[in-house]
Amino acid sequence: MENNTKLVIALGHDALGDTLPEQKSAVLRASKILAKIIAGGYSVIITHSNGPQIGMIHMAMNELSGRHDEFTPSPMSVCSAMSQGYIGYDLQNAIRTELLNRGIYKGVVTILTQTIVDPYDEAFYHPSKIIGRTMNEEDAEREEKKGNFVVETNGGYRRIVPAPKPLDIVEMDAINALLEAGQTVIAAGGGGIPVLEQENRLQGASAVIEKDLCAGLLADKADADILMILTYEEKQSILDGDERKLLCNLSVDRTRQYIKEQRFGIGTKLPKFEAASYFTGKRQGRKTIITNLESSLDALEGKTGTVIE
Repeated sequence: MENNTKLVIALGHDALGDTLPEQKSAVLRASKILAKIIAGGYSVIITHSNGPQIGMIHMAMNELSGRHDEFTPSPMSVCSAMSQGYIGYDLQNAIRTELLNRGIYKGVVTILTQTIVDPYDEAFYHPSKIIGRTMNEEDAEREEKKGNFVVETNGGYRRIVPAPKPLDIVEMDAINALLEAGQTVIAAGGGGIPVLEQENRLQGASAVIEKDLCAGLLADKADADILMILTYEEKQSILDGDERKLLCNLSVDRTRQYIKEQRFGIGTKLPKFEAASYFTGKRQGRKTIITNLESSLDALEGKTGTVIE
């Protein structure tokens, strides 16, 4: 039964796991809940994280090229495309199965999605996202000789890449067309493949995009009614003096004030509220819900979650 509500769901790390076996198990669990939401008549776009997956692919491709001269290292943009493909494959098949189990014949499709970034974004001068395996000093020096950035971490060294802000989504017309045709769409996985516009050509960038920021852009471009960001916690919180304060309902103005005051820190929590502020503030009647997967159905009914509207 259609309810004419456009909903963008951003799946967090716990809905996908770290390894292939973990991903299979996590996706099966997530798909049961996603199918219930779709069965409720929502018009749904799903986006997702890809941090462990892109790191695993990047490591595997580098190991392969290091052992066999005929293989070259894979650029970050290619690793991002690979992660979108195999995560989308698992998600779309699991959701399709759950829908068919409910007697719902509805297509689920994955769109390989490219996200345009600014070549002069400050992030390119200040890499911040750690990816890939832990390396020894010798391997780290090799990475630096290739022109890559490396940072020292516990137990060794890891590669660090820029995280520029998303500006536009190349395949947005196709995503909207599929949504209008009644399909459930999986798009912009991991924030999309970062690309630079060079006249008529798109050039992959050696970067990753914060998936929550891209989810906000995706929801806006789809003119969605609700953006749901799924994370570990049922409700978000901030420190209020010496105590932790649960956040239930926030206005866009209050959210922006908290961002300005750095009440969300600079970690994974901040981009969620930046995305909420951006998306919800663009049009009256929109709202963003931040909660966990298990609470998502109750949150859509207004029973829980952190709501920004």
